[in-house]
Amino acid sequence: MQIFIVTGLSGAGKSRAADILEDLGYYCVDNLPVALFPKFVEFCISMSGKYERVALVTDIRSGDSFTPLFEALETIGNMGCESRIIFLEADVEAIIRRYKESRRRHPLAEEGESIERVVNREIEKLTPVRERADYVINTSELSINDLKQMLSDRIFGVEKVHSMVISVTSFGFKFGMPIEADLIFDVRFLPNPYYVEELREKTGLDKPVRDYVFGFEHTTLFLEKLYPLLDFLVPGYIEEGKSSLTIGIGCTGGKHRSTALSEEIAKHLRSHGYHVLVSHRDIAK
Repeated sequence: MQIFIVTGLSGAGKSRAADILEDLGYYCVDNLPVALFPKFVEFCISMSGKYERVALVTDIRSGDSFTPLFEALETIGNMGCESRIIFLEADVEAIIRRYKESRRRHPLAEEGESIERVVNREIEKLTPVRERADYVINTSELSINDLKQMLSDRIFGVEKVHSMVISVTSFGFKFGMPIEADLIFDVRFLPNPYYVEELREKTGLDKPVRDYVFGFEHTTLFLEKLYPLLDFLVPGYIEEGKSSLTIGIGCTGGKHRSTALSEEIAKHLRSHGYHVLVSHRDIAK
């Protein structure tokens, strides 16, 4: 069983790190009392492999001393579980800026105390746990995607890959638009195979229908314009830390044009190294 303890300065990004670890397959628990760490690990062990990767988030608000944390980690180690500490920090200026932008009060702030002073006091207070940390990450200049890549690359030894999952879904407008879609493209401007008798009962997965759909210049022109747009948009979504993107391709019934084009669009995205899932919501209706 692998356990990560996520801690560090207030405002350094512990919650974001927990969200990223969750995307990477870790079961995350925020602000669980340190005294309960061993009991929680015992529970995870009893679940027979259901919780093999766990991340526990703790910070200065859990107490004035990290001695209980170190004792809890020693107990966990005696239980045969591997635990590592991820310590998140940021430059004082960056933390001050974040607190000003969020207008939140620092958890250690006392009446009339400046943010700079309280941050410096917290840095000094957390020195023991920082020295014990397995990984120290400064988030001052990191985007969400940078932090995600750093966690997956440096900590987990994963080579740089596109971390976002893209779902391409064909659908029929007559059955309603998919509510989970982030982007919708309407392909009803293309000639409809439904009105060709020998194609009506086939789908966009069948070669005759595909040949019909891609036999028109409009189809080729549409993809020539769509691909550059997707090549521009997808990296932007990744940069902003989006972990999933759903692209809806719609025609009238969701059986012919949208199905054929969804498969082709997915092929293009895969050629760029993205993890792409394809589904055809209304193909059997």
